Amino acid sequence: MKILVLNGSPAGPDSITLQTVHYLQACGLTGDMEICHVGREIKKIERDFSAYAEALQAADLILFCYPVYTFLVPAQLHRFIELMKENRVDVRGRYAAQITTSKHFYDVTAHQFIIDNCADLGLKYAGGLSADMEDLLHEQGQQEAVSFFRFVLWQMENGYAQAPVVHAGSGVRHKASAPCLNMMNKSGRAALVYDDDSDHPNPYLQAMIRRFVSVLNMDCELVNLHDFPFAGGCIGCFRCASDGKCFHRDGFDTYLREHINSADVIVYAFTVRDHSMGSIFKTYDDRQFCNGHRTVTMGKPVGYLVSGSLSAEENLRTVMHARAQVGGNYLAGIVTDEHDPDAALEQLARTLEYAREKHYGQPADFYGVGGMKIFRDLIWQMQGLMKEDHRFYKEHGFYDFPQKHPGRMAAMYLVSALMNSPALQKKSGVSMTEGMLMPYRAVIEKARKK
Repeated sequence: MKILVLNGSPAGPDSITLQTVHYLQACGLTGDMEICHVGREIKKIERDFSAYAEALQAADLILFCYPVYTFLVPAQLHRFIELMKENRVDVRGRYAAQITTSKHFYDVTAHQFIIDNCADLGLKYAGGLSADMEDLLHEQGQQEAVSFFRFVLWQMENGYAQAPVVHAGSGVRHKASAPCLNMMNKSGRAALVYDDDSDHPNPYLQAMIRRFVSVLNMDCELVNLHDFPFAGGCIGCFRCASDGKCFHRDGFDTYLREHINSADVIVYAFTVRDHSMGSIFKTYDDRQFCNGHRTVTMGKPVGYLVSGSLSAEENLRTVMHARAQVGGNYLAGIVTDEHDPDAALEQLARTLEYAREKHYGQPADFYGVGGMKIFRDLIWQMQGLMKEDHRFYKEHGFYDFPQKHPGRMAAMYLVSALMNSPALQKKSGVSMTEGMLMPYRAVIEKARKK
C-alpha cells in the first residue's frame, strides 16, 4: 500500500503535527510512505506540479497532515488543494484521511473543509484525528494515534469508507443594479476587503461591490487582496509575538493596521471557491497573526458580500459567523447573489451605519464564548512568550477564570442546600424558583423607578 502524506505545515519537517506520522512509522504501521512538504514548498509547487500529480495518482491513501490555522487549514495547503483541482488530478476512488494538531480552536471547521474538498475530488474519506499539540507526549495520545490509524487501515481493507455527500446549490446568480448617486453627507470610514482577479473579474461580485459602495453613507476604501504583494503565508514562527512585526517584509502588518483595522466598519467580499473564501483570503487570515490572539477590531461591525452558492456551504457559514463572534464584532449581515441583492445591500449598509453610530453589539454565543475560553487558557499558559497578548487580555478582563468567583460558588452551595432540604425551604418561605428570580426582579424594579 502506497501512502502519500501531504504535510501542510509551513514548518516542513519540523512540524509538530508531522511527529504523529513519524510515531506511526516507528510503530511499523505505515508501510510504503512518501512525505511531501507541500506547506513549505508551495511556491515551488506552483511553478511545476507534475511530480506531485504523479505522486497523488500513485497513492492508495492520501493523508492530510497539518496544524489548524484560523478556523481552517494553513493557506499553503489550501493553495495545494486548489492546484490539485486546477491540474485536474484524478484521485477518484482513492482513500483520504487527516491528522491535525491544535488547541481545538475550531478544529471541526478545518476537518469539515478537508471532508468537503475530498467530496469534490471523489476521494473516499476514512476519518480524521484531531489531537492537542501535546497529546503525542502522553501515553493516551500515543494510543489514540495508533488506534485511529489502525481504524483507517481497517476501513480500507474492508472498503467501508465512502465519498462524502456533496450538497449543491441552485447555481443561479443575480446581478446587482447599477450604482446610484449618493447625495447624502458621508460619515465614518469603511474598509471593503475583497479578492477578485483584476484581469478576469467576477462581474456578479463587482456589481455587488459597486452597488454597495454607492448606497453606503461612509467613505469606503477598497482593498483587493489579489493585488497585494504577499511574500507568503504565515509560517508559524512566532517572531511577531513580542513586537507584532511579521517575518515577511512585504509590509502587510503595517498595511493591515493602517488601512483595514483602523476603519470604523469592515466588509468582506469574495466568490465561493473550494468551500471557502479562497487561498488568498486564507493567506490574509493567517497573516493577521501579526496581531497574535488580540481582538484588535473588537466592537467594530462587519458584513459580507458573497458571490456563489453560499446556501450549500454550511461549514463556510459557520466559519463566517465564528470569525465575527471570536473577534467581538457584530455581524451586520451577509448578502449573496443567490437572490436579487439590491434590497439586501441597502439593508446591510443601513445596519452597518446604525451599528457604528449606536455602538451596537450583541452578546457572544457559543462560537464566541467557547473560542475565547480556549484562547484565554492558552494565553495564560503561554504569557511568558506571548507578552503582548497577555497584556491585552489583562487590560480587557479576558481572564475570567471560574475560580475567581468565590461568592458565586458559595451561593451555589447555599442553593444546593435549599434544594435538598424541605425544612430550610419551609423556614425561609422561599421556593427554589422564587430564589432564582429575586435578583432579576430587583433589577426590573430598579428600572421601573427610573
